[in-house]
Amino acid sequence: MIGLLQRVSSASVTVDGQTTGQIGRGLLVLVGVEREDGEPQAERLLQRILSYRVFPDAEGKMNLSLRDIQGGLLLVPQFTLPADTRKGTRPSFTPAAPPAQGEALFNHLLERAQNDHDIVASGVFGADMQVALVNDGPVTFWLES
Repeated sequence: MIGLLQRVSSASVTVDGQTTGQIGRGLLVLVGVEREDGEPQAERLLQRILSYRVFPDAEGKMNLSLRDIQGGLLLVPQFTLPADTRKGTRPSFTPAAPPAQGEALFNHLLERAQNDHDIVASGVFGADMQVALVNDGPVTFWLES
């Protein structure tokens, strides 16, 4: 399972002109599900997301986690993230989980996040989404579980 974390000042997701998720300071995480992923990978990724130290402390060092700052978490499913781009000029989506598996694992991740963290919002699996963000830094990390 892949999580592309972006530290943001704000972020939102819109589907068909309606905002489905919005946060202030926190993390926007694009989530890609791979074929071999299961609930253990989703749970490991969530724990890493919530505890990954990407926010500055009083001395400006990245020592604080999303939990520490009580920031928002915006989870956005992204089918294209696990694409194989090593050859040619067109991505292969063979590594990506089939839609039913991807949706089930994304929903599991979202449900667990909502149980473990106070401010959680999300995009819509399979929808054409417009994602807006103000990347703070910029700070972006690729996490895998």
